[in-house]
Amino acid sequence: MASSDVMKVSLRDVEDDDLEMFHAFEQDPEAVRRSRFPARERERFMTHWRERILGDPGTFVQTVTADGAPAGNIVSWWDGERRFLGYWLGREFWGRGVGTQALELFLRAEPIRPLYADPHEGNTASVRLLERLGFRREGVSEGHVTLVLDKPR
Repeated sequence: MASSDVMKVSLRDVEDDDLEMFHAFEQDPEAVRRSRFPARERERFMTHWRERILGDPGTFVQTVTADGAPAGNIVSWWDGERRFLGYWLGREFWGRGVGTQALELFLRAEPIRPLYADPHEGNTASVRLLERLGFRREGVSEGHVTLVLDKPR
């Protein structure tokens, strides 16, 4: 990637209009294949986001922007005693450094450690990205790699 190709990445609070873009990103067949996360129909997606993500005060979620345009989202949430991290980027932003920059910003803003991630083991780009950012492998279960970040960035 040439330095002129580097996009300016930032994080901001999620706006209601972002949800349409997030839903469109989730419909991408290649993203579904890599994540092994099935695409949801629009109303189910919107209800989940509005009630379970945006409506949960224990969830921290940000819209990723690249050169000012919504590029995806990053979210952390509690699952029992563990804090998890997940992210989803539109395919046009893959391989351009957007995920690296966005996750670095998010990890500075999310203070809770340990922080876990569980990407599908076939999503090698996501696993490698998380490992580059300091996550270490804790195991593999049901096709997902459990990664943990113990220390702040």
